[in-house]
Amino acid sequence: MPINDLTTTAREYREIQALIKQLEAEAETLKQKMIAEMDVQQAESITAGEYTIRYSIYASNRVDTTALKKELPDIAARYIKSTVSTRFQVA
Repeated sequence: MPINDLTTTAREYREIQALIKQLEAEAETLKQKMIAEMDVQQAESITAGEYTIRYSIYASNRVDTTALKKELPDIAARYIKSTVSTRFQVA
């Protein structure tokens, strides 16, 4: 691919990424409006036309790996799993 084509492609990519961020912000605003309405109605679930909107709190348990490594480093080392991933960036 010629450098001019690559430049154009990178520019388009960055523009689309910016649009995605803008749309995510708009989606978050809409989400907050729905949550506010659910708070007003004191409901965890509301049916709105063909949609069921749910908002609930849930708990999950996770291992505090920082504390584990600090307090029991030998045990933590035995259970560490390494992964390899890729990173793509247009700056």
